[in-house]
Amino acid sequence: MTGLPQPDAAGGLPAQFERLAAERPDAVALRYPVGGGRYAALSYAELAARCERYAGALARAGLRQGMRTCLLVPPGPDLTALFLALARLGVVPVLIDPGIARSAVRACLDEAAPEAFIGVSRAHAARVVLGWGRRTVRVPVTVGRRWFWRGPTLAGLCAAAGDAAPPRAVASPDDLAGIAFTSGSTGVPKAVAYRGRQLTAQLRLAREAFPLEPGTVGMSTFPPFALAGPVLGLSLVVPGLDPVRPAAADPAALAAEITRFGVTGMFGSPSLLDNLARYCTGRGLVLDTLRVVTSAGVSLAPATAERLRGCLPEDALLYSAYGATECLPLSVIESRELLGEARRATERGEGSCVGRPLAANTVRVIAVSDAPIPVWSDELLAAPGAVGEITVTGPSVSEWYFGRPYETALAKIRDGERIVHRTGDLGRVDEQGRLWFHGRKSQRVRTAAGDLCTEQVEPIADTVAGVRRSALVGVGAPGAQRPVLCVEAERGVGRSARRRVAAEVLALLAGYPHARAVRQVLFHPGFPVDIRHNAKIGRERLARWAAGRVR
Repeated sequence: MTGLPQPDAAGGLPAQFERLAAERPDAVALRYPVGGGRYAALSYAELAARCERYAGALARAGLRQGMRTCLLVPPGPDLTALFLALARLGVVPVLIDPGIARSAVRACLDEAAPEAFIGVSRAHAARVVLGWGRRTVRVPVTVGRRWFWRGPTLAGLCAAAGDAAPPRAVASPDDLAGIAFTSGSTGVPKAVAYRGRQLTAQLRLAREAFPLEPGTVGMSTFPPFALAGPVLGLSLVVPGLDPVRPAAADPAALAAEITRFGVTGMFGSPSLLDNLARYCTGRGLVLDTLRVVTSAGVSLAPATAERLRGCLPEDALLYSAYGATECLPLSVIESRELLGEARRATERGEGSCVGRPLAANTVRVIAVSDAPIPVWSDELLAAPGAVGEITVTGPSVSEWYFGRPYETALAKIRDGERIVHRTGDLGRVDEQGRLWFHGRKSQRVRTAAGDLCTEQVEPIADTVAGVRRSALVGVGAPGAQRPVLCVEAERGVGRSARRRVAAEVLALLAGYPHARAVRQVLFHPGFPVDIRHNAKIGRERLARWAAGRVR
């Protein structure tokens, strides 16, 4: 891209942001809600000053290079400034989704063992009452009012630090630079460890994949991307939504904010974007300022992409990005390709096309195995075009899970100097070099006749009128499981209509040899989904629910 320096692994995120702040001091870095429908704006110069002030305050509190520090602050200027201040000091931020189960937060903090905890009042109250980080946290810093716990407030530290220049860490690109947890959609969240060079590679790959020009007015409904916005040179709008439940965001408010601020680039989960598209389509609205929309979290369903295109300008770009917390981004596809021949293949149960891998990533498909693989061998490769486990190696790929040696052994393969990440996703690569996603390995249905992947069945069923989405689950012991299709119906589909929908789904599936083993449909009132994207279906929970209802 022109006009914007490429991220520099040696300088890291703070140096990249400081260059932008020096070049564009008066440009808006963030717009954020302050209540009553009002928004405030923060320029790059003001955000840089806040970062400087917070770095001095945190240094005074005793935070030092390499210290792991939990950061639980809502999206907005404080979160962004604190994150960049920690990076400047060489402190390792530990990022946890605030909406995961309280017991899971405790397990995550026990694993990451942070020495410091920076959070708003509610986060500290939960920390004290529920024992989060009790064994390791020795420096608690409160953002806002302190209630019944010890430790300084951020405001008090800022006042005490005054105008003293904060220290600046001399960090190596190989130093541990951050810990973020997986969504936990298929188990307990895992702590993904990032080196500095892997974080800067994520930014570089994002800029190569998406047209993020300097000054783009962006909106992210995903907090980690909101952190990256100012480092990418965006003028970022922080929407007034609950980050714990993005799919529950008011689409009318989102549409109004997009229009009010002239948002040209948007990042969101498929569930949130689908709700927005349904709202706009029902009212004939076109979000005419949007030029680039990126969906991530799960693959973008063709029907959702079609609805979104109907409320975007003709020349707008709509991307579906594929990757994982351990490797972002891996591949990308634009909606026009998704809605062409690829859609027809998807709706025949041939998988969901997630595009071509980025040039920096090496993607290979290996034969399915649930055992650790310590060393790479080409003998691991699946036959060309066959479905197997997707693996990737590249500059943004993380190398280990913090505090999880067994899970690291299951997910990582040594290939000379490189680490190959096993995504846990099943898929294939076609003759054009495109990657097709077939479902999670752990969620495949293991019948007596062989394995059945979720994406080989669900997209077929999703074409039936009255089906909002579906989920394939297995009931019984692996190797002898019975495939059952759970369906979440569209609103207004009553009990009598559901019998028709179920009959149509089963008749359609019977026309495909690989899907005709599904002989029962169960209607569920609302699928369990992951906290982060509100889009990844909790098929494990659905399987337990279905086990008590199958005939």
